[in-house]
Amino acid sequence: LARELGCTVETFQTNHEGELVERIHRAHEEKIDAVIINAGAWTYYSYALRDALAILKVPIIDVHMSNIHARRGDFPDHSLIASLATGQICGFRVHSYLLALRAALELLKDEERGKG
Repeated sequence: LARELGCTVETFQTNHEGELVERIHRAHEEKIDAVIINAGAWTYYSYALRDALAILKVPIIDVHMSNIHARRGDFPDHSLIASLATGQICGFRVHSYLLALRAALELLKDEERGKG
């Protein structure tokens, strides 16, 4: 999809919270254009991740493959990163990522046109 839309996407996956925080810091230093993030359980528990995302001045799209609003039981329901995100896309399985990429590009176009 990135090729089709004429953009470049870098992916990063880790099971280590500190590595993700460091990658976000690097993204800030590299002046990346947008962040699409699926923080999994860290969405609800990681203040370190929240603090790292807070330094970004670019669109942040919070992505989840499942519908996190439909979860019940003992699962936490308060996202630590939702207030930092430009928007959230969830429940569309792998399509959530594709929708997030389209959304990020539209947000960047809006900024270029002065509508951001």
